[in-house]
Amino acid sequence: MKKDCIKKLGVILKPTDNEFEEKSVLNPSCWQDEKYVHLFYRAIDEKNKSSIGYARLKGPTKVVKRLKKPIIRRTLKCESKGTEDPRIVKIGKTFYITYVAHDGKNATTVLATSKDLKKFKKKGIITAKITYKQVKNIFDKIKIKKKYLYFADFYEKEGGENVLLWGKDVMFFPKKINGQFALLHRVLPGIQIAFFDRLKDLNKNFWINHLKKLPSHTILENKYWFESSHIGGGCPPIETSQGWLIIFHATEKNTKTYHASAALLDKKNPLKVIGRLKKPLFSPTEKWEKQGLVPNVVFPTGAAIFNKTLYIYYGAADQRIAVASIKIEELLKKLKYGKR
Repeated sequence: MKKDCIKKLGVILKPTDNEFEEKSVLNPSCWQDEKYVHLFYRAIDEKNKSSIGYARLKGPTKVVKRLKKPIIRRTLKCESKGTEDPRIVKIGKTFYITYVAHDGKNATTVLATSKDLKKFKKKGIITAKITYKQVKNIFDKIKIKKKYLYFADFYEKEGGENVLLWGKDVMFFPKKINGQFALLHRVLPGIQIAFFDRLKDLNKNFWINHLKKLPSHTILENKYWFESSHIGGGCPPIETSQGWLIIFHATEKNTKTYHASAALLDKKNPLKVIGRLKKPLFSPTEKWEKQGLVPNVVFPTGAAIFNKTLYIYYGAADQRIAVASIKIEELLKKLKYGKR
């Protein structure tokens, strides 16, 4: 991809003196309301505990409001160490916000809903409450790539025998597909989609059956040089005239560098990939992306569209929030017709 396709517009949010965000702000999700963008971002305090902060933009970059206290706090046992990396969509009249809950050992995803983006009702954990030992027993009985077992072994070794399958990068599609909810999620090293009818369907049996058929639910796996470790969801899926636009992150194995990439999924059947970038959409090149809490990281998590331009909001070096832009039709053309 030509260097001038992506324009980096710089940092828009930095840590402040507010206690909950003194150390870092990163990985924002967005809801666009005409000319305004609502940002829900991860904030880290000096004790390395996370909560979710809020800011509002007028247009793609001008900050016009920022709360001095978290909009979503740690109130559940599973959130004792952090509420992290929110993603938000609106389906019908309800906002669905998913975020990682960390208790010091397990990383699961909690769902909260809202009608007004001010008050959120937590619905609890929606990802699989299944240990990696159980996951490996399932994977041993199906045809699956060895790298899935590698990551299962790695996280079990790091977290201990009873550590749960990590439920990260979970986000809803912004509309039902063929009458069902669609949930983008990640079982390392790939990206999968789960379909279900009702929220209460997301129980242990649902996830066991889903894992038994994981290869058929997997849409993207690490394939290119900049994805040599793994990939994971970024921004919630964006509906376009050409299909579902997916902006995701990709990690190199040796350098641990995080890149941003993109793919295009079929509108009616998002399990079908129409196009995919063979090179990064953008990578850490600026000082604010190369130096920070975790160096060499761009982590895209939110998007908005103004005047046919896609604005991608991302965590920069896990310490700041920055924005990059690209003409959306240009990106779709490259994805659909292979000029990438």
